[in-house]
Amino acid sequence: MDENVYPRPSHELSQQRERLAPKTEEAFRAFSKQVFADGALAGKMKQIIAVAVAHVTQCPYCIRGHTKAALRAGARPEELMEAIWVAAEMRAGGAYAHATIALATMAGVEHAHSTDEHA
Repeated sequence: MDENVYPRPSHELSQQRERLAPKTEEAFRAFSKQVFADGALAGKMKQIIAVAVAHVTQCPYCIRGHTKAALRAGARPEELMEAIWVAAEMRAGGAYAHATIALATMAGVEHAHSTDEHA
């Protein structure tokens, strides 16, 4: 991890975040605890999802932390890698789907050029 871009997590940084906004920090921790608790989805599955999402959001802290949490929850490396591949496909799929915007724009520009030529 490039420490110039992503400082190493530390107790001091965590304390500073808590000191600057204690109520928000407390609320975030409670929210996080609730989100990852067993519910309709087991905690293991939630951690696998978190690993995939972390790859889409490209958060190195989340990738590392949720990979460790998923393994602790019983996820197998093969499950995590499949989830990462799902994330990669979904991210690529977004670019593929949004190509329709460029295609429609190109068609509009081509149509405008062809009507200008016929005028």
